[in-house]
Amino acid sequence: MQKLAVPIAIVIAGGLIAAALYFVNGSQTSALPADQGGAVVTEEIRGVQSDDHILGNPNAQIVIVEYSDTECPFCKQFHGTMHQVIDKYGASGDVAWVYRHFPLTQLHPKAPKEAEALECAAEQGGNDGFWKYTDRIYEVTPSNNGLDLAQLPVIAEEVGLDRASFETCLDSGRHAERVQRDFDEAIAAGGRGTPHSIILIEGEQIPLEGAQPFTVLDGMIQAVLAE
Repeated sequence: MQKLAVPIAIVIAGGLIAAALYFVNGSQTSALPADQGGAVVTEEIRGVQSDDHILGNPNAQIVIVEYSDTECPFCKQFHGTMHQVIDKYGASGDVAWVYRHFPLTQLHPKAPKEAEALECAAEQGGNDGFWKYTDRIYEVTPSNNGLDLAQLPVIAEEVGLDRASFETCLDSGRHAERVQRDFDEAIAAGGRGTPHSIILIEGEQIPLEGAQPFTVLDGMIQAVLAE
């Protein structure tokens, strides 16, 4: 029976997510144009990497890998939800949150540069600097391509980073390749809108589309941890 525990937990989690996708308004995602969708690809994403931006225990039983766009209003909403998840389950080591980039350029032309800005914050301030900068940018952006890119160095200064070094990094474009790598991985994994998340449970990968509410994530997590 013990061998069945993890598969059963995964089935329960998948069922909860499927129910959420059915009942939650489908508009809770910023979607790519239909002509870019094509067939859904289900390539597996890479596991947690040493250079990932992570909150929580990298070896947690449940890892939520989010592919996000800083100008997506639903990502802004989901960012707060994920902080709720980490506030409840991060300290115990049960759940971790990995942030990766999925800037939808056709919808939000400013998002790729903002994603590079997040990487510049990480380059200078490490994981802590990354999250401080990311939290702040989601706090101040009006979303839907509304953030003035001139504010990116200002935000860096606000969270305690050296502005001159940050600007040098951002102007260099040296993190564009990293952003593109994340984007390509999200597409290969079936992502067609943001936020697009993949839940890693015991080697299994469960897709989660859109800004699902905390109650859905909490129910899924409790079901898995109860097994």
